[in-house]
Amino acid sequence: MDMLTHELLVAIGMGLLGAVIFSAVGLVSGTDETTTMAPATLLVVLLGVPPVGIFTFWLAAAVSKHMTHAIPTALLGIPGDTMAVPLMQQATELRNLGVPHIALRKMVASALIAALIAVPLSVLFALLIAPFGQKITSAAPWLFLIAAVLIARFSSGRWASVFLLIPFVALILALQAFTAGYGTKLSISYFLGIAVGPLVADLFSALSPAERARMARSGPRRVSIAPEVKGWKGYFPNPLKVLDGTQLRAVAGAAVVSSATFVFSPVAMTVVLGEAVAARIRHPYHRLTTVLGVRNGVTESTYIAEAMIPLIALGLPLSPVAAGPAAPLFNAPPRFSVDAAGEHIVNLHTLMSPGQFLVYGLLAVLLAAVVAYPLSMNYARSAAVFVSRHISHEAIIATFVGLVLVIGLWEGALLGVLVVVVVGLVGGLLYRAFGFNSGVQFMGYYAAVLSVPALLKLFA
Repeated sequence: MDMLTHELLVAIGMGLLGAVIFSAVGLVSGTDETTTMAPATLLVVLLGVPPVGIFTFWLAAAVSKHMTHAIPTALLGIPGDTMAVPLMQQATELRNLGVPHIALRKMVASALIAALIAVPLSVLFALLIAPFGQKITSAAPWLFLIAAVLIARFSSGRWASVFLLIPFVALILALQAFTAGYGTKLSISYFLGIAVGPLVADLFSALSPAERARMARSGPRRVSIAPEVKGWKGYFPNPLKVLDGTQLRAVAGAAVVSSATFVFSPVAMTVVLGEAVAARIRHPYHRLTTVLGVRNGVTESTYIAEAMIPLIALGLPLSPVAAGPAAPLFNAPPRFSVDAAGEHIVNLHTLMSPGQFLVYGLLAVLLAAVVAYPLSMNYARSAAVFVSRHISHEAIIATFVGLVLVIGLWEGALLGVLVVVVVGLVGGLLYRAFGFNSGVQFMGYYAAVLSVPALLKLFA
Protein backbone atom coordinates (compact mmCIF):
# COMPACT_ATOMS: atom_id res chain seq x y z
CA MET A 1 0.00 0.00 0.00
CA ASP A 2 1.57 3.34 -1.03
CA MET A 3 1.82 6.33 1.29
CA LEU A 4 -0.98 8.32 -0.35
CA THR A 5 -3.47 5.46 -0.01
CA HIS A 6 -2.42 4.91 3.59
CA GLU A 7 -2.89 8.61 4.43
CA LEU A 8 -6.29 8.64 2.75
CA LEU A 9 -7.49 5.59 4.67
CA VAL A 10 -6.22 7.05 7.95
CA ALA A 11 -7.94 10.35 7.21
CA ILE A 12 -11.24 8.63 6.38
CA GLY A 13 -11.06 6.49 9.51
CA MET A 14 -10.21 9.38 11.84
CA GLY A 15 -12.74 11.67 10.18
CA LEU A 16 -15.49 9.11 10.67
CA LEU A 17 -14.39 8.62 14.28
CA GLY A 18 -14.53 12.37 14.95
CA ALA A 19 -17.88 12.70 13.19
CA VAL A 20 -19.49 9.82 15.09
CA ILE A 21 -18.17 10.82 18.52
CA PHE A 22 -19.01 14.49 18.25
CA SER A 23 -22.33 13.96 16.54
CA ALA A 24 -23.24 12.19 19.77
CA VAL A 25 -21.59 14.83 21.98
CA GLY A 26 -23.52 17.58 20.18
CA LEU A 27 -26.77 15.97 21.27
CA VAL A 28 -25.86 16.54 24.92
CA SER A 29 -26.89 20.07 25.83
CA GLY A 30 -24.38 22.42 27.41
CA THR A 31 -21.23 20.61 26.27
CA ASP A 32 -18.55 23.22 25.65
CA GLU A 33 -16.41 22.85 22.51
CA THR A 34 -13.12 23.56 24.26
CA THR A 35 -13.85 21.20 27.14
CA THR A 36 -14.70 18.32 24.80
CA MET A 37 -12.90 18.79 21.47
CA ALA A 38 -9.55 20.00 22.78
CA PRO A 39 -8.75 17.07 25.13
CA ALA A 40 -9.97 14.54 22.56
CA THR A 41 -7.82 16.11 19.82
CA LEU A 42 -4.86 16.27 22.18
CA LEU A 43 -5.20 12.55 22.83
CA VAL A 44 -5.27 11.87 19.08
CA VAL A 45 -2.08 13.93 18.63
CA LEU A 46 -0.26 12.22 21.49
CA LEU A 47 -1.23 8.76 20.20
CA GLY A 48 0.88 9.45 17.09
CA VAL A 49 -1.87 9.66 14.48
CA PRO A 50 -0.54 11.00 11.13
CA PRO A 51 -1.08 14.76 10.52
CA VAL A 52 -3.85 14.33 7.94
CA GLY A 53 -5.70 12.05 10.37
CA ILE A 54 -5.42 14.61 13.17
CA PHE A 55 -6.70 17.42 10.97
CA THR A 56 -9.56 15.37 9.52
CA PHE A 57 -10.57 14.18 12.99
CA TRP A 58 -10.73 17.73 14.38
CA LEU A 59 -12.54 19.30 11.45
CA ALA A 60 -15.09 16.48 11.10
CA ALA A 61 -15.69 16.71 14.84
CA ALA A 62 -16.24 20.48 14.71
CA VAL A 63 -18.58 20.33 11.72
CA SER A 64 -20.57 17.42 13.16
CA LYS A 65 -20.96 18.99 16.58
CA HIS A 66 -22.26 22.23 15.07
CA MET A 67 -24.86 20.28 13.14
CA THR A 68 -26.19 18.11 15.96
CA HIS A 69 -26.06 20.92 18.54
CA ALA A 70 -29.10 22.20 16.64
CA ILE A 71 -31.18 19.30 17.99
CA PRO A 72 -31.27 20.27 21.70
CA THR A 73 -31.31 23.95 20.71
CA ALA A 74 -34.34 23.69 18.42
CA LEU A 75 -36.28 20.83 20.01
CA LEU A 76 -35.48 21.04 23.73
CA GLY A 77 -34.97 24.77 24.14
CA ILE A 78 -31.53 24.18 25.67
CA PRO A 79 -28.35 25.44 23.95
CA GLY A 80 -26.34 22.54 22.59
CA ASP A 81 -23.07 24.32 23.39
CA THR A 82 -21.63 27.82 23.83
CA MET A 83 -21.91 28.60 20.11
CA ALA A 84 -25.63 27.78 20.21
CA VAL A 85 -26.42 30.43 22.83
CA PRO A 86 -26.87 33.26 20.24
CA LEU A 87 -29.40 31.05 18.42
CA MET A 88 -31.72 30.62 21.38
CA GLN A 89 -34.00 33.63 20.80
CA GLN A 90 -35.02 32.67 17.26
CA ALA A 91 -35.16 28.96 18.12
CA THR A 92 -37.46 29.63 21.08
CA GLU A 93 -39.77 31.87 19.07
CA LEU A 94 -40.09 29.25 16.31
CA ARG A 95 -40.73 26.53 18.88
CA ASN A 96 -43.47 28.71 20.39
CA LEU A 97 -44.99 28.98 16.91
CA GLY A 98 -45.09 25.17 16.75
CA VAL A 99 -42.47 24.74 14.02
CA PRO A 100 -39.29 23.53 15.76
CA HIS A 101 -38.79 21.01 12.94
CA ILE A 102 -38.56 23.90 10.45
CA ALA A 103 -36.03 25.65 12.67
CA LEU A 104 -33.95 22.48 12.88
CA ARG A 105 -33.93 21.93 9.12
CA LYS A 106 -32.85 25.50 8.41
CA MET A 107 -30.04 25.29 10.98
CA VAL A 108 -28.61 21.98 9.81
CA ALA A 109 -28.82 22.73 6.08
CA SER A 110 -27.17 26.13 6.63
CA ALA A 111 -24.37 24.52 8.62
CA LEU A 112 -23.54 22.09 5.82
CA ILE A 113 -23.60 24.76 3.10
CA ALA A 114 -21.47 27.18 5.16
CA ALA A 115 -18.90 24.45 5.88
CA LEU A 116 -18.54 23.58 2.19
CA ILE A 117 -17.98 27.28 1.40
CA ALA A 118 -15.63 27.98 4.30
CA VAL A 119 -13.02 25.28 3.57
CA PRO A 120 -11.87 26.52 0.12
CA LEU A 121 -12.21 30.16 1.15
CA SER A 122 -10.08 29.55 4.24
CA VAL A 123 -7.34 28.06 2.08
CA LEU A 124 -7.60 31.02 -0.33
CA PHE A 125 -7.42 33.65 2.42
CA ALA A 126 -4.53 31.79 4.04
CA LEU A 127 -2.56 31.82 0.78
CA LEU A 128 -3.16 35.57 0.49
CA ILE A 129 -1.77 36.09 3.99
CA ALA A 130 1.10 33.60 3.66
CA PRO A 131 3.53 35.95 1.81
CA PHE A 132 3.59 38.10 4.93
CA GLY A 133 4.03 35.06 7.16
CA GLN A 134 7.74 35.62 7.92
CA LYS A 135 7.16 39.18 9.08
CA ILE A 136 4.17 38.10 11.14
CA THR A 137 6.13 35.21 12.65
CA SER A 138 9.05 37.43 13.67
CA ALA A 139 6.60 39.74 15.41
CA ALA A 140 4.80 36.80 17.05
CA PRO A 141 5.45 37.72 20.72
CA TRP A 142 3.98 41.18 20.18
CA LEU A 143 1.13 39.89 18.07
CA PHE A 144 0.15 37.45 20.81
CA LEU A 145 0.12 40.32 23.30
CA ILE A 146 -1.99 42.53 21.02
CA ALA A 147 -4.30 39.63 20.15
CA ALA A 148 -4.76 38.81 23.83
CA VAL A 149 -5.81 42.38 24.60
CA LEU A 150 -8.12 42.62 21.57
CA ILE A 151 -9.80 39.27 22.21
CA ALA A 152 -10.26 40.20 25.87
CA ARG A 153 -11.69 43.61 24.96
CA PHE A 154 -14.31 42.13 22.64
CA SER A 155 -15.21 39.22 24.95
CA SER A 156 -18.22 39.31 27.27
CA GLY A 157 -15.98 40.57 30.09
CA ARG A 158 -14.88 43.66 28.12
CA TRP A 159 -12.40 45.80 30.10
CA ALA A 160 -12.55 43.48 33.11
CA SER A 161 -11.10 40.72 30.93
CA VAL A 162 -8.34 43.05 29.69
CA PHE A 163 -7.17 43.88 33.21
CA LEU A 164 -7.63 40.31 34.44
CA LEU A 165 -5.00 39.25 31.92
CA ILE A 166 -2.34 40.69 34.26
CA PRO A 167 -3.04 38.51 37.33
CA PHE A 168 -3.81 35.49 35.14
CA VAL A 169 -0.47 35.79 33.31
CA ALA A 170 1.23 36.24 36.70
CA LEU A 171 -0.43 33.00 37.90
CA ILE A 172 0.90 31.10 34.87
CA LEU A 173 4.42 32.47 35.42
CA ALA A 174 4.30 31.64 39.14
CA LEU A 175 3.20 28.05 38.49
CA GLN A 176 5.92 27.67 35.86
CA ALA A 177 8.56 28.82 38.35
CA PHE A 178 7.14 26.52 41.04
CA THR A 179 7.15 23.38 38.88
CA ALA A 180 10.58 24.27 37.47
CA GLY A 181 11.91 24.13 41.03
CA TYR A 182 11.10 20.42 40.98
CA GLY A 183 12.62 19.87 37.56
CA THR A 184 9.22 19.65 35.83
CA LYS A 185 8.30 21.72 32.81
CA LEU A 186 4.62 21.63 31.91
CA SER A 187 2.58 22.92 29.00
CA ILE A 188 -0.31 20.55 28.28
CA SER A 189 -1.52 20.77 31.89
CA TYR A 190 -2.04 24.54 31.59
CA PHE A 191 -3.98 24.01 28.42
CA LEU A 192 -6.19 21.35 30.02
CA GLY A 193 -6.79 23.50 33.10
CA ILE A 194 -8.06 26.35 30.95
CA ALA A 195 -10.20 24.01 28.83
CA VAL A 196 -12.04 22.49 31.80
CA GLY A 197 -12.09 25.63 33.97
CA PRO A 198 -15.89 26.07 34.23
CA LEU A 199 -16.25 22.37 35.01
CA VAL A 200 -13.64 22.52 37.80
CA ALA A 201 -15.34 25.60 39.27
CA ASP A 202 -18.72 23.82 39.25
CA LEU A 203 -17.27 20.73 40.94
CA PHE A 204 -15.81 22.86 43.75
CA SER A 205 -19.08 24.79 44.01
CA ALA A 206 -20.95 21.54 44.55
CA LEU A 207 -18.79 20.94 47.64
CA SER A 208 -19.88 24.24 49.20
CA PRO A 209 -23.16 24.11 51.21
CA ALA A 210 -24.14 27.61 50.11
CA GLU A 211 -23.47 26.96 46.42
CA ARG A 212 -25.03 23.49 46.59
CA ALA A 213 -28.23 25.03 47.97
CA ARG A 214 -28.23 27.54 45.13
CA MET A 215 -27.77 24.78 42.55
CA ALA A 216 -30.52 22.56 44.02
CA ARG A 217 -33.72 22.04 42.03
CA SER A 218 -37.20 21.15 43.32
CA GLY A 219 -37.59 18.35 40.77
CA PRO A 220 -36.37 16.99 37.46
CA ARG A 221 -36.66 19.29 34.47
CA ARG A 222 -39.62 18.57 32.22
CA VAL A 223 -39.01 18.75 28.49
CA SER A 224 -41.65 18.70 25.76
CA ILE A 225 -40.55 17.56 22.31
CA ALA A 226 -42.62 18.38 19.25
CA PRO A 227 -43.73 15.56 16.92
CA GLU A 228 -41.43 14.71 14.04
CA VAL A 229 -42.57 15.97 10.64
CA LYS A 230 -40.70 14.75 7.55
CA GLY A 231 -41.25 16.72 4.36
CA TRP A 232 -39.01 14.83 1.93
CA LYS A 233 -38.40 11.39 0.49
CA GLY A 234 -35.20 9.45 0.93
CA TYR A 235 -32.41 9.49 3.49
CA PHE A 236 -30.35 12.54 2.48
CA PRO A 237 -32.49 15.67 1.86
CA ASN A 238 -30.96 18.22 -0.51
CA PRO A 239 -29.79 21.18 1.64
CA LEU A 240 -30.21 23.53 -1.34
CA LYS A 241 -33.94 22.76 -1.31
CA VAL A 242 -34.33 23.20 2.44
CA LEU A 243 -33.42 26.90 2.12
CA ASP A 244 -35.07 29.36 -0.23
CA GLY A 245 -33.13 31.68 -2.53
CA THR A 246 -32.89 34.55 -0.06
CA GLN A 247 -31.69 32.24 2.69
CA LEU A 248 -29.10 30.59 0.45
CA ARG A 249 -27.64 33.98 -0.48
CA ALA A 250 -27.66 35.13 3.13
CA VAL A 251 -25.94 31.95 4.40
CA ALA A 252 -23.34 32.05 1.61
CA GLY A 253 -22.61 35.75 2.18
CA ALA A 254 -22.26 35.29 5.92
CA ALA A 255 -19.93 32.32 5.37
CA VAL A 256 -17.70 34.43 3.10
CA VAL A 257 -17.53 37.35 5.56
CA SER A 258 -16.94 35.19 8.62
CA SER A 259 -14.24 33.20 6.81
CA ALA A 260 -12.31 36.40 6.12
CA THR A 261 -12.66 37.96 9.58
CA PHE A 262 -10.95 35.07 11.33
CA VAL A 263 -9.46 36.99 14.26
CA PHE A 264 -12.76 37.94 15.90
CA SER A 265 -14.81 36.08 18.48
CA PRO A 266 -17.00 33.36 16.89
CA VAL A 267 -19.90 34.28 19.18
CA ALA A 268 -19.57 37.95 18.26
CA MET A 269 -19.52 37.15 14.53
CA THR A 270 -22.60 34.94 14.98
CA VAL A 271 -24.52 37.75 16.66
CA VAL A 272 -23.37 40.58 14.37
CA LEU A 273 -23.99 38.78 11.07
CA GLY A 274 -27.36 37.54 12.29
CA GLU A 275 -28.40 41.09 13.15
CA ALA A 276 -27.14 42.36 9.80
CA VAL A 277 -29.34 39.86 7.98
CA ALA A 278 -32.34 40.49 10.25
CA ALA A 279 -32.27 44.20 9.39
CA ARG A 280 -32.89 43.39 5.70
CA ILE A 281 -35.92 41.09 6.04
CA ARG A 282 -39.36 42.46 6.89
CA HIS A 283 -41.58 39.40 7.16
CA PRO A 284 -41.35 38.19 10.81
CA TYR A 285 -41.49 34.44 10.12
CA HIS A 286 -39.06 34.61 7.20
CA ARG A 287 -36.74 36.78 9.30
CA LEU A 288 -36.73 34.24 12.14
CA THR A 289 -35.91 31.24 9.93
CA THR A 290 -33.31 33.15 7.89
CA VAL A 291 -31.48 34.59 10.90
CA LEU A 292 -31.44 31.18 12.58
CA GLY A 293 -29.97 29.56 9.46
CA VAL A 294 -27.37 32.28 9.02
CA ARG A 295 -26.26 32.13 12.63
CA ASN A 296 -25.84 28.37 12.66
CA GLY A 297 -23.95 28.59 9.36
CA VAL A 298 -21.61 31.15 10.93
CA THR A 299 -20.88 28.76 13.82
CA GLU A 300 -19.43 26.42 11.18
CA SER A 301 -17.59 28.92 9.00
CA THR A 302 -15.94 30.76 11.89
CA TYR A 303 -14.66 27.54 13.45
CA ILE A 304 -13.27 26.33 10.13
CA ALA A 305 -11.66 29.64 9.15
CA GLU A 306 -10.27 30.44 12.59
CA ALA A 307 -8.49 27.10 12.68
CA MET A 308 -7.41 26.71 9.04
CA ILE A 309 -6.17 30.23 8.20
CA PRO A 310 -3.69 30.50 11.11
CA LEU A 311 -2.62 26.88 10.54
CA ILE A 312 -1.91 27.27 6.83
CA ALA A 313 -0.55 30.82 6.75
CA LEU A 314 1.34 31.16 10.05
CA GLY A 315 1.43 28.05 12.22
CA LEU A 316 0.58 30.30 15.16
CA PRO A 317 -2.72 30.17 17.12
CA LEU A 318 -3.72 33.78 16.43
CA SER A 319 -7.50 33.45 16.71
CA PRO A 320 -9.93 32.55 19.51
CA VAL A 321 -10.67 29.12 18.02
CA ALA A 322 -6.99 28.43 17.30
CA ALA A 323 -6.15 29.32 20.87
CA GLY A 324 -9.02 27.24 22.25
CA PRO A 325 -10.65 24.14 20.75
CA ALA A 326 -8.01 23.88 17.99
CA ALA A 327 -4.99 24.54 20.21
CA PRO A 328 -3.64 20.93 20.02
CA LEU A 329 -3.26 21.37 16.25
CA PHE A 330 -0.67 24.09 16.98
CA ASN A 331 0.93 23.21 20.29
CA ALA A 332 0.98 19.70 21.81
CA PRO A 333 4.43 18.96 23.27
CA PRO A 334 6.43 16.90 22.73
CA ARG A 335 5.01 16.36 19.26
CA PHE A 336 3.86 19.85 18.20
CA SER A 337 5.49 23.06 19.42
CA VAL A 338 5.80 26.80 18.82
CA ASP A 339 8.90 28.50 20.24
CA ALA A 340 9.02 31.89 21.96
CA ALA A 341 10.05 33.75 18.81
CA GLY A 342 7.71 31.83 16.53
CA GLU A 343 10.74 30.88 14.38
CA HIS A 344 10.82 27.13 15.07
CA ILE A 345 7.35 25.80 14.39
CA VAL A 346 6.57 22.10 14.32
CA ASN A 347 2.87 21.43 13.84
CA LEU A 348 0.37 20.90 11.04
CA HIS A 349 1.62 24.11 9.42
CA THR A 350 4.94 22.46 8.63
CA LEU A 351 3.62 18.92 8.16
CA MET A 352 0.82 19.56 5.65
CA SER A 353 0.63 21.50 2.38
CA PRO A 354 -2.16 23.95 1.44
CA GLY A 355 -3.39 21.38 -1.09
CA GLN A 356 -3.68 18.77 1.64
CA PHE A 357 -5.60 21.19 3.84
CA LEU A 358 -8.05 21.76 0.98
CA VAL A 359 -8.51 18.10 0.06
CA TYR A 360 -8.70 16.71 3.58
CA GLY A 361 -10.76 19.68 4.75
CA LEU A 362 -13.42 18.95 2.14
CA LEU A 363 -13.14 15.25 3.00
CA ALA A 364 -13.80 16.05 6.67
CA VAL A 365 -16.89 18.11 5.78
CA LEU A 366 -18.21 15.32 3.54
CA LEU A 367 -17.67 12.70 6.27
CA ALA A 368 -19.49 14.93 8.75
CA ALA A 369 -22.27 15.35 6.20
CA VAL A 370 -22.60 11.59 5.82
CA VAL A 371 -22.86 11.04 9.57
CA ALA A 372 -24.32 14.16 11.22
CA TYR A 373 -26.51 15.65 8.48
CA PRO A 374 -28.93 12.73 7.92
CA LEU A 375 -28.94 12.00 11.66
CA SER A 376 -30.04 15.55 12.39
CA MET A 377 -32.58 15.68 9.57
CA ASN A 378 -34.13 12.21 9.89
CA TYR A 379 -33.73 11.15 13.52
CA ALA A 380 -33.61 14.42 15.46
CA ARG A 381 -36.63 13.71 17.65
CA SER A 382 -35.64 10.12 18.36
CA ALA A 383 -32.11 11.19 19.24
CA ALA A 384 -33.36 13.99 21.50
CA VAL A 385 -35.72 11.62 23.32
CA PHE A 386 -32.99 9.01 23.77
CA VAL A 387 -30.47 11.53 25.13
CA SER A 388 -32.94 13.20 27.49
CA ARG A 389 -34.09 9.83 28.90
CA HIS A 390 -31.02 7.62 28.88
CA ILE A 391 -27.78 9.63 28.62
CA SER A 392 -26.42 11.00 31.87
CA HIS A 393 -24.86 14.43 31.48
CA GLU A 394 -22.74 13.64 34.52
CA ALA A 395 -21.39 10.53 32.81
CA ILE A 396 -20.29 12.55 29.79
CA ILE A 397 -18.56 15.09 32.06
CA ALA A 398 -16.94 12.31 34.09
CA THR A 399 -15.52 10.79 30.92
CA PHE A 400 -13.76 14.02 30.00
CA VAL A 401 -12.60 14.58 33.59
CA GLY A 402 -10.99 11.15 33.51
CA LEU A 403 -9.32 11.94 30.20
CA VAL A 404 -7.96 15.22 31.56
CA LEU A 405 -6.60 13.53 34.70
CA VAL A 406 -4.86 10.82 32.66
CA ILE A 407 -3.13 13.38 30.43
CA GLY A 408 -2.18 15.56 33.43
CA LEU A 409 -0.64 12.57 35.23
CA TRP A 410 1.15 11.50 32.05
CA GLU A 411 2.79 14.90 31.61
CA GLY A 412 3.69 15.88 35.16
CA ALA A 413 2.44 13.28 37.66
CA LEU A 414 0.89 15.00 40.69
CA LEU A 415 2.34 18.39 39.68
CA GLY A 416 0.49 18.11 36.38
CA VAL A 417 -2.80 17.41 38.15
CA LEU A 418 -2.11 20.28 40.58
CA VAL A 419 -1.62 22.72 37.72
CA VAL A 420 -4.80 21.50 35.99
CA VAL A 421 -6.83 22.01 39.18
CA VAL A 422 -5.35 25.40 40.10
CA VAL A 423 -5.58 26.90 36.62
CA GLY A 424 -9.01 25.36 36.09
CA LEU A 425 -10.41 26.62 39.39
CA VAL A 426 -9.08 30.16 39.00
CA GLY A 427 -10.02 30.34 35.32
CA GLY A 428 -13.47 28.88 35.92
CA LEU A 429 -14.25 31.31 38.73
CA LEU A 430 -13.01 34.26 36.68
CA TYR A 431 -15.19 33.14 33.79
CA ARG A 432 -18.24 32.82 36.01
CA ALA A 433 -17.74 36.14 37.81
CA PHE A 434 -16.31 38.38 35.06
CA GLY A 435 -16.88 36.70 31.68
CA PHE A 436 -13.14 36.00 31.41
CA ASN A 437 -13.67 33.16 28.93
CA SER A 438 -11.41 30.32 27.84
CA GLY A 439 -10.41 32.04 24.57
CA VAL A 440 -9.02 35.00 26.53
CA GLN A 441 -7.34 32.65 29.00
CA PHE A 442 -5.60 30.74 26.22
CA MET A 443 -4.28 34.01 24.81
CA GLY A 444 -3.14 34.90 28.33
CA TYR A 445 -1.23 31.60 28.48
CA TYR A 446 0.49 32.29 25.15
CA ALA A 447 1.28 35.84 26.28
CA ALA A 448 2.90 34.38 29.41
CA VAL A 449 5.10 31.88 27.56
CA LEU A 450 5.83 33.95 24.43
CA SER A 451 5.30 37.67 25.05
CA VAL A 452 6.62 38.04 28.61
CA PRO A 453 10.10 36.63 27.79
CA ALA A 454 10.30 39.07 24.86
CA LEU A 455 9.27 41.95 27.12
CA LEU A 456 11.84 41.00 29.76
CA LYS A 457 14.52 40.74 27.09
CA LEU A 458 13.59 44.13 25.69
CA PHE A 459 13.74 45.91 29.04
CA ALA A 460 16.85 44.02 30.14
